[in-house]
Amino acid sequence: MELQKTEHTTNNATEILQSLSRSITEAKDLVNKCQRGTISNSESELKSNMSHLERVIKEMGACLTSIPSSTFQGQEHAEVSVQALSNEMLSAHFEVGQSQGLQTKELDPHKYFSEEARNEESVTIESDLYPASVEESTDNSRELNAPDFVEFLKPTSLCRPRKHISSSSSSTSLARMTDHMEPLYQTFYCPLTKQIMDDPVTLQSGVTYDRKAITEWLAESNNSQGIFCPTTGQKLLSSVLKTNVALKTTIEEWKERNVVARINISRSALFVSASPSMVLEAIRDLQDIYKRKQYNKIQVHNAGILPLLCKLLKYKDRDVRYAALELLRELTKEDDDYKIMISEMVDMSTVIKMMSSGHQHIRHAALLLLLELSRSESLQEKIGSVPGGILMLIRIKYNQPDDAFSSEKADEILKNLESSPENIKKMAENGLLEPLLKHLTEGSEEMQTEMAEYLGEIALGNDRETYVAERASPPLIKMVHGGNTLTRTAAFKALAKIASCHPNAKILAKSGIIQIMVEEIFTRRIYGEPINSKNEAAAILANILEAGLDLENLQVNSHGHRLASDYVLYNFIEMIKHSTPDDLNINLIRILLCLAKSPRSMSTIVSMVKESEASYTLVELLNNPHEELGIVAIKLLIVLIPYMGHIIVERLCKTAGQPENLILGRNETTRITQKQAVSSTFLAKLPHQSLTLNLALLRKNTVPAILQQINQIQGTGIRTGRYVIPYLEGLVSILVRFTTTLYEPQILFLARHYNFTSVFTELLMKTSSDEVQRLSAIGLENLSVESINLSKPPQIKKTKFLKLFYPPKFLSSISSKKRKLPLCPVHRGACSSQNTFCLVDAKAVERLLACLDHENVEVVEAALSAVCTLLHDEVDVEMSVGMLCEVNTIQHVLNAVKEHKGECLWKKSFWLIDRFLVKGGSRCASAISQDRLLPATLVNAFHHGDNDTRQMAERILRHLNKMPNFFTSHYTM
Repeated sequence: MELQKTEHTTNNATEILQSLSRSITEAKDLVNKCQRGTISNSESELKSNMSHLERVIKEMGACLTSIPSSTFQGQEHAEVSVQALSNEMLSAHFEVGQSQGLQTKELDPHKYFSEEARNEESVTIESDLYPASVEESTDNSRELNAPDFVEFLKPTSLCRPRKHISSSSSSTSLARMTDHMEPLYQTFYCPLTKQIMDDPVTLQSGVTYDRKAITEWLAESNNSQGIFCPTTGQKLLSSVLKTNVALKTTIEEWKERNVVARINISRSALFVSASPSMVLEAIRDLQDIYKRKQYNKIQVHNAGILPLLCKLLKYKDRDVRYAALELLRELTKEDDDYKIMISEMVDMSTVIKMMSSGHQHIRHAALLLLLELSRSESLQEKIGSVPGGILMLIRIKYNQPDDAFSSEKADEILKNLESSPENIKKMAENGLLEPLLKHLTEGSEEMQTEMAEYLGEIALGNDRETYVAERASPPLIKMVHGGNTLTRTAAFKALAKIASCHPNAKILAKSGIIQIMVEEIFTRRIYGEPINSKNEAAAILANILEAGLDLENLQVNSHGHRLASDYVLYNFIEMIKHSTPDDLNINLIRILLCLAKSPRSMSTIVSMVKESEASYTLVELLNNPHEELGIVAIKLLIVLIPYMGHIIVERLCKTAGQPENLILGRNETTRITQKQAVSSTFLAKLPHQSLTLNLALLRKNTVPAILQQINQIQGTGIRTGRYVIPYLEGLVSILVRFTTTLYEPQILFLARHYNFTSVFTELLMKTSSDEVQRLSAIGLENLSVESINLSKPPQIKKTKFLKLFYPPKFLSSISSKKRKLPLCPVHRGACSSQNTFCLVDAKAVERLLACLDHENVEVVEAALSAVCTLLHDEVDVEMSVGMLCEVNTIQHVLNAVKEHKGECLWKKSFWLIDRFLVKGGSRCASAISQDRLLPATLVNAFHHGDNDTRQMAERILRHLNKMPNFFTSHYTM
C-alpha cells in the first residue's frame, strides 16, 4: 500500500511539473512575441496580453501549490521554498504604465526597491530567486528547463531597448539586474538588521534572528525584570540560541544557486564596457562572491571573468583600474595556477607602468599584485624580462622617504625575483649589486660560478668598484684555490675585471692576491686543464701593478722574494724569450713595463735584456700580427731606448721588414690606430744621429709617406681621434732626425728635394700641438746651422768668347753687374730656402719670433735657439742684428724673459741680448736699458744661476752700467 501511495504521489508531482513546464513555455512565447513586436503595442492589447501572462503565472503557482507535501518528505526546506515561490506567483500582477512597458507590482509587503527606484519610469520584472539546478538528475528537469525559466525572468528581456538607456540610467541598471536575486522570503531576513541572515538562530519565542545581531542585542539589554524577545515582546525564560538548521541550509543553498547568476550579470557588465559606476559595482559583487567560498573562484574563472578583468587595467577610470587590480590580487593569493593564468592574460608591462602612477592607491595596488605574482617561481623570470621592470622596482625601492609602503613592497618583489640568476644580472646592470654579491658569497657552487662569470662581464661604475672589490675578493680568491675548472675560469675573469679598476689595487694586494698570482704564473701545473691560468694570473697581476703600487716591498713567495727581485725579473724575461702564447706575452710585458718604473728594477731589466739577447725577441715581436702584442713590445722598447738605443737600432735594421713597416704598415681604415701612434713615437725617440737608421728609412722610401700623412692631417683637418696628435708628433720628429745627419749627401739631397725648410716653417704655425711647434723649431735650427756651410758667394767666370769679342771696358761693366747680384745679408752668399735652408729667405724669422710669446717654455726655448743661429760668428752679425731689429726681435726676447724663468731660457736670452748690445749700437742699447724688469731678472740670475748664466748676466749688467767695470792698472791692488 505504501509503495502504491508513493507511486501515485510521484505521478501527481510529475503531472504537475509537466503542466508547469507547459505554462512556462506559453509564457516564454508570449514574451518573445512582445519583444519581436509581433503583438500590437496598443494599450488595450498590451493589457489583454498582460492579463493573459498574469493568469499563466498564477496557474504555475497553483500547480506548485497542488504538489502533495508527501513529495518533500525529509526535505522541509524544499517544501518551504516551493510554497513560498507558489505564493509569490499567485500574488503576481502586471500593469501597462505610461511608458507602455511591462510593470510588476508586488502584493507581498516586502519592499526591495527604494522609493526613488519605485518612482522611476523604467521598472523591471523580478525573476525567480531559486532557479532549479541544471544538474538535477530527474527527467522532469529537462522538461522544466530551468535556465530558460531564469532567462525569461531576467529584467533585460522586457525593458526598453538599450539604445534609449542613458549612461546615467545604466549606472543603476546593475542594481536592478541584481534585485531579482534578493530573497522574497521574509524568513530569510533578520528582524533586527533587515539583512539576509548568515547564521539563523531561534529564541524561545520562536522568532529567528541572525546570531551576531541577537547576541549583541541581548548583551546591550540590561533589563532587571528579565529578557524579552525584540519582536514579540515575550519574556524569555531562557536565552539559549538554537541554530535553525533548515533555514540556514535553505539560505546557503539559495546563495549557491544564485552565485552563477550573479557572476553572469557581473560578466555582462564588464563585457559591454558599461559606465564606470556599473563596472565598479560588478567588480565589488565579484569580490563578495569570491570571499564567500573558495569554490566560487573556479566559477568566476569558468565564466570567463579573468580576461575581462585584465582588459580593465587599461580602463580610463582609475577607480575601475584600482578595483580590477585588487580583485586580480585576491584571485592570485596562494594559488599558483591562477598566478600563471593571469600572467598569461595580463600585459605585464602595463602593471609595471602602473607602479609609477601618480595616484598612490593605483601604485600600491599594482605593487601588491606584482608581489603576489612574484611569489610563483615559474613567473619570476618572466617578470624580470619586462623591459625596464627591474629598473623601476629599484628606483621605487630607494624612494623610501616619499613612499615607504611602495619602497617596502618593491624590496619584497626584488627579493622574490632573486631566485632567477638572470634577474640578479639585470639587477646588477641597473645598479643593485647586493643580490649578486650575496649569492657569490653564500650561494651554491653553481650559483657562485654563474655570479662570478657575470661579474667579469658587467660594467661597474666608479662609485661601486671599491665596494665590489671588498665584498667579492675573498670568495673569488677561495674559488681560484679550490674550485673546479669552470669555477676557476669564472673567478679569474671576475678578478681581472676588479683589478682593472686602479683604486682596487690596494684592496687586492692586502688580500694576498699578488703572491697567489705569481705562484700561478711560475709554479702551478695542472695538465689537461682547458684554461690557461698563467695568462689569467698575469693579466690580473698586470692590472694591479698598473695602479702604481710600491713594488719594492711586495713579497711574492714564502722564500722572501720580492716582486722587484732578480729572481722574479729573470723568470719574466725568460718566459718572454721562449715561445709563449701571445696573450701571456702581452701581460708579461705589461708587468715589466710596471716594474721598469723602479730605478733598481730598470737597471736589472736592461742588464738582463742585453745579456740574454731578449732585445732580438722584443724587436721580432714588432712583426707579430697580434696588434696589442706589437704595441706593448714597442712601449717596452721605448722605455729601453735611453739605455740601449744603438743596440735596438742595430737589431731593428737587421730584422726583416723593418724599420719601414713601422711607417708603411697597412691600415685598412682612415682612422689612426694606437699602433701607428706608438710606432712613429718609437722611431722618433731612437737616436737621431744614427746614420744607419736614417739611411734605412731613406732607402725604404718612407719620407714621401710621412709627408703625405702630415699633409693629410694638416690639410683635411683630420685631427679628431685619440691617437692623431701623438702620431703627427712622431712623424714630424722622424723628419727632424734627418736634419741631424745633413753631412750625408743622400740625406742632404733628401732635405733639399722635399724642401724641409718650407715644411717646418708651415708646421710652425699651422698646428694645435705644442710638441709639433717645438720639433719644427728644432728642425729649422738644425737646417739654419747648415746654411752657413751651404751659402756661397756667386763665382764670376770670364769666358774666352767674351775676351775675344768685347773690349776690356765692356768686360768691366759686365763684371760689375755680376757682382751686384742679390746676396743674403746674413750668410753673405747666394741663399734660398730650398738649397741652403736660409731662414731669412724662407720668411721663417717672423714665425719664430711669434713663438717667443708662447706659454709653453719648451716651444719658446726651441724658437729662441733657431733665432740665435742668425747671430753666430760665422755670419754677418751686424747685418743680422740690423735685420732682427727691424722685426722687433729684442722686444719679443724681453717679453719671454719676463714670462719664463727657466735656466735654459735665461742662457739663450742673455746670450742674444749680449750680442745685440755688442753689435747693435746705441739703438739696441737704448731699447734694452729702458726695460724696467730686465735688471731685476739679471740680478736674480747673477745670484742664483749657474756659472755660465752668472757670467752673461754680469756682462749685460756692466753694459747697462749696473755693475762697476774693473780695468787693469799698472799697479796691483
